[in-house]
Amino acid sequence: MSQYQPPLTVTPHMLALVAEISERVGLLTAQRDAALTPQLRRGNRIRTIQASLAIENNTLSVEQVTAVLDGKRVLGLPREIQEVRNAFAAYDAMPGWQPDNQADLLVAHGLLMQGLIDDAGRYRQGGVGIYRGGRLLHMAPPASRVAALMQDLLRWLGGTEWHSLIASCVFHYEFEFIHPFADGNGRMGRLWQTLILSQWRPVLAYLPVETVICAQQEAYYAALAAADQAAEATPFVEFMLEALREALVETSHSDQVSDQVSDQVARLLQVLPLGVALKSNELMQRLGLSHRPTFTKNYLKPALQAGLIEMTDPASPRSPVQQYRRVSG
Repeated sequence: MSQYQPPLTVTPHMLALVAEISERVGLLTAQRDAALTPQLRRGNRIRTIQASLAIENNTLSVEQVTAVLDGKRVLGLPREIQEVRNAFAAYDAMPGWQPDNQADLLVAHGLLMQGLIDDAGRYRQGGVGIYRGGRLLHMAPPASRVAALMQDLLRWLGGTEWHSLIASCVFHYEFEFIHPFADGNGRMGRLWQTLILSQWRPVLAYLPVETVICAQQEAYYAALAAADQAAEATPFVEFMLEALREALVETSHSDQVSDQVSDQVARLLQVLPLGVALKSNELMQRLGLSHRPTFTKNYLKPALQAGLIEMTDPASPRSPVQQYRRVSG
């Protein structure tokens, strides 16, 4: 049993989220035992990888990521295409790994970063800071301490009695704090949290929580910074649990409408979170579309006609500031 115990204050909000998520996962598992088809698994995996890489500034759209996997020619930066291939290889290999096994962690990083950095699959040898917009957000511990810190963290993960939902979020934060690799720490942290969750409930291997994080990137980085300032994982754990809950709500909603609507409308709903209003050009950008007539005919009009989205200014349908939002319920 590890002596190391990550600092955490378990709050009533955290416990309420764990209870709600557990209930939603139970319902999802019951619904999906027969319904989680290979196509649905693949679609969710594509969305997960596209969003996780988008957080790291990869510009490929869902369509382009799908084309890469289908072996089609894609106009994109070679590095971005390589990132997609690597991510799929890593997520495909995930069922064979143990979350507390250091060798598995290094193999996973080797797959994720193969051909992208020289020391893929090895801990960093130099200092590293996390910057956003030229501002230092976090200075990671020195390279000389990385191996020992990771050993403590993995040993704790293997022996903790905390609920997997909480333990996975704590691990994610502590991993990002240590920043054990020269590059790829963000996508590794998200991959490893998915691995931990999938061992608790297998259906979570295909929950695209990364799409929620991608839509709330500023809040994601703010939660990491707040945890740094508090010197404990609490603010980040609450953020991640809320993101997991939102991803489950989105998934259950898209399951309910998927039988009634086209793939295009389902995709439109995926890029338009509840409570958010966006202009048509913003929606097209999120969908990776450039041809407005196609967007209007196949995505926007059917969604409006089905009552799944609505205009913010229905009295002026052609208004240049017109936005669209999901109809809740």
